[in-house]
Amino acid sequence: MGMSDRDPLIFAYYVTGHGFGHATRVVEVVRHLIVAGHEVHVVTGAPDFVFTSEIQSPNLHIRKDVLDCGAVQADALTVDRLASLQKYSETAVVRRPYILAAEVQWLHSIKADLVVSDVVPVACRAAADAGIHSVCVTNFSWDFIYAEYVMAAGNHHRSIVWQIAEDYSHCEFLLRLPGYCPMPAFRDVIDVPLVVRRLHKSRSEVRKELGIGEDVKLVIFNFGGQPAGWILKQEWLPVGWLCLVCGASDKQELPSNFIRLPKDAYTPDLMAASDCMLGKIGYGTVSEALAYKLPFVFVRRDYFNEEPFLRNMLEYYQGGVEMIRRDLLTGHWTPYLERALTLSPCYDEAINGGEVVARILQDTAAGKSHASDRLSGARRLRDAIVLGYQLQRAPGRDLSIPDWYTRAENELGLRPASPSAEMNGNDSLSELCVENFEILHGEVHGLSDTVAFLNTLSGLDHGTDSGKSTEKRRERNAASALFNWKEEIYVSRAPGRLDVMGGIADYSGSLVLQMPIREACHVAVQRNHPSKHKLWKHAQARQQAKGEGPLPVLQIVSFGSELSNRAPTFDMDLADLMDGEQPMSYEKAREYFAQDPSQKWAAYVAGTILVLMTELEIHFTDSICILVSSAVPEGKGVSSSAAVEVATMSAIAAAHGLDISPRKLALLCQKVENHIVGAPCGVMDQMTSACGEANKLLAMVCQPAEVKELVTIPTHIRFWGLDSGIRHSVGGTDYGSVRIGTFMGRKIIKSEAAALLTRSLPGPNAPQGYMNHDEYEEHGIELVKAEASLDYLCNLSPHRYEAVYAKKIPESILGESFLNKYANHNDTVTVIDPNRKYAVKAPAKHPIYEKFRVEAFKALLTAAATDEQLSALGELMYQCHYSYNDCGLGSDGTDRLVKLVQEMQHCRSSHSDGSSLYGAKITGGGSGGSVCVIGKNCIRSNEEILEIQQRYYAATGHLPFIFEGSSPGAGKFGYLKLRRRQSSDTKLDL
Repeated sequence: MGMSDRDPLIFAYYVTGHGFGHATRVVEVVRHLIVAGHEVHVVTGAPDFVFTSEIQSPNLHIRKDVLDCGAVQADALTVDRLASLQKYSETAVVRRPYILAAEVQWLHSIKADLVVSDVVPVACRAAADAGIHSVCVTNFSWDFIYAEYVMAAGNHHRSIVWQIAEDYSHCEFLLRLPGYCPMPAFRDVIDVPLVVRRLHKSRSEVRKELGIGEDVKLVIFNFGGQPAGWILKQEWLPVGWLCLVCGASDKQELPSNFIRLPKDAYTPDLMAASDCMLGKIGYGTVSEALAYKLPFVFVRRDYFNEEPFLRNMLEYYQGGVEMIRRDLLTGHWTPYLERALTLSPCYDEAINGGEVVARILQDTAAGKSHASDRLSGARRLRDAIVLGYQLQRAPGRDLSIPDWYTRAENELGLRPASPSAEMNGNDSLSELCVENFEILHGEVHGLSDTVAFLNTLSGLDHGTDSGKSTEKRRERNAASALFNWKEEIYVSRAPGRLDVMGGIADYSGSLVLQMPIREACHVAVQRNHPSKHKLWKHAQARQQAKGEGPLPVLQIVSFGSELSNRAPTFDMDLADLMDGEQPMSYEKAREYFAQDPSQKWAAYVAGTILVLMTELEIHFTDSICILVSSAVPEGKGVSSSAAVEVATMSAIAAAHGLDISPRKLALLCQKVENHIVGAPCGVMDQMTSACGEANKLLAMVCQPAEVKELVTIPTHIRFWGLDSGIRHSVGGTDYGSVRIGTFMGRKIIKSEAAALLTRSLPGPNAPQGYMNHDEYEEHGIELVKAEASLDYLCNLSPHRYEAVYAKKIPESILGESFLNKYANHNDTVTVIDPNRKYAVKAPAKHPIYEKFRVEAFKALLTAAATDEQLSALGELMYQCHYSYNDCGLGSDGTDRLVKLVQEMQHCRSSHSDGSSLYGAKITGGGSGGSVCVIGKNCIRSNEEILEIQQRYYAATGHLPFIFEGSSPGAGKFGYLKLRRRQSSDTKLDL
């Protein structure tokens, strides 16, 4: 039965308030429904012309309303995550009861047969309340998009994600478009072809109307109507090219080779008449570029999780070229446009999604049941989002997953991967070899991950991918063009760390105990004279534009950068790090790297060069290439950033012959994180990564960084790390506010001590040498003097804190009140917000007691190996954990893991063999991340850790990553100096 053979039906079609892309694809579906004789009521905030330019029919009814807000954009390329959640709350949460009541009434009034949503959450719930079936048509859902925003906004916004997912669960099924994201809320899924608008005119007709010849190269500039304030210049285009500008304001002045398009211009025809497109990725731009085989030069958007899936589909079908944002804004377009012309987009799949979707909607409205997807359960399990943060499932290719989707999953870190070396199962360490390279200095220390990294370098030399995947990754392509293979390459390695005891007390001068973990970051560095340096095409074009000859440049490739949807490459002229004759200030550097959030990661790497220039007065006259490959997972509280900083600076120092001690190198790397990245961390992370040794705890007093000793872990004791799945960031709000509260507490204690000292000294009429005897006896003048000039809060003993100062410290204080009374808090890496209230008592108390706990822990490690020893060590860890919570640095996930350890401990203690786990605590900066667990070094303890892992997975859907094992720090590893062997037929056995 054809579309037109049905009785007329009534559809209510809800369109999200995010951009025009949703409205433009809805147009194509609605057009087919109306052609079939049905009546469609569209609820949208898009301009009428989007619909009426395509559909002229009395059966089309447009109702202007917005029931969600999508993603609020700070500019054309950046989403404001906090504003998006706030706007959604105002639009759809606060008004929710009214919206539901009004929509139910409206749906009944129009006698709707089916509700269709693209992809408004509340529409599905309203349909259910009205007793009407609903269907969603989309390639992404807002629960997945907003999940990332919750990480930035805090847990109090998490209910928004769950409410959206619950709304979606009311719909009958999802019509899933290509380029899709994980969407676990939907019960059933039907995959449909691309929905794209049809062409009205041929390429030649459009060019004739525009007065543009067939031989003229034409690029369409399409950034969703939001290029406000952008200045376009004539010289940005290659000679002879013209540019069609979408969405330009009437007031914007355009050069003669840029053509302003009307607001209601029909974009598909213009795209098909162009030679390439320059814009940002969205469903509308990607789908129509693929459908009409138009090469797409794209610039990344920040904080929009839909993009990696669309981007990878675009690149899989050979249709995309990425332009870095800096080159977009400074006009270095030519190399990208010329590269686009060499592409041959090859999307040959169906593009009749509008017709297919309309037919399914018609059948559903008429009462036809669509068979449930037999793989629906597996699909929902695959798509399950863990606390809204990440997808977890078993590795391996699943049935019917397109290649572009698999690649996008890998990029977002949605497939769990082992941090250990990817090694052939038939290989043993003694048989491993590094082809093509001769090691001139250093050794691999028996580390399989180092061997794997060297083999990766060897594969790059041959232009092959040494990993398990046969798909060429963009970052590997960039890396293969990074090095001059005739010159020497320097390789360093720095591990992450597990915070056993000490944690955030490091910045208060505590003793800390840290264990370098097995997972590490490798960095390869090469320096070349600018005339011999291999430049990427856009960097070469930038230098040619300056007309100054070869200049020293910095080029960086970061493997695994896609885990956070950030750009895999970064480059800059080294001269850009100078401000006249001096290195630029750290403040200016922080602003420089923050300009493009997708490249902000480069601050961790390039920042090491600026710190060496500033602190050691090093002059870099050669170009520098850097390849970063880190297996230290991000956001799990195991110091992934410190590993990158330490490995990078170690390799740069080796390449330039700089003799920097591990301790000094760690302190320099802390400056990178504090002043250039802008994260107010202590120094223990960098010190452990630089100075640690395998199977030993680094015992360090952070005043500022004195290594006391390396404590060998007793053979009967073992430590594990368990990842909660809740992303941790030392740059996060909670960590910074707790640090501020701690320094406020120190300032108050010093002020009280100074006042006490004044009262203890003789008055103007007292005899010389007079002293208040009672106060002297109670406090001791020298002791009070020391407390009045307290450099580190941990130098105050717990009994002195309780006896003299505890009652003087408020639970919390407004920033303005503190500043008025005390002027400042004397911390160089944080700034007090006058309008914010800060907790003070708990943050001040924590480091004072933590130092005592750490010292007791260290002493107990050398005690007799008994259950009592382990119980006491575990109790100290528990106390530390709950002290973190008192500071506001806990999380549901880490609390659950600690509770599971306790349950295991107490449940097994009644058995004859007892428990083998004794304690656990949150680690590092808190607010998520990992917990550290202590137990016996035995088989049963491993079994209990695995049981906890499975119980946590059953409760939360997240399978915790287990950190176990240890490895040497960067200082112990040293560096490798490599040179390519002359004969590719020989190899070096290790």
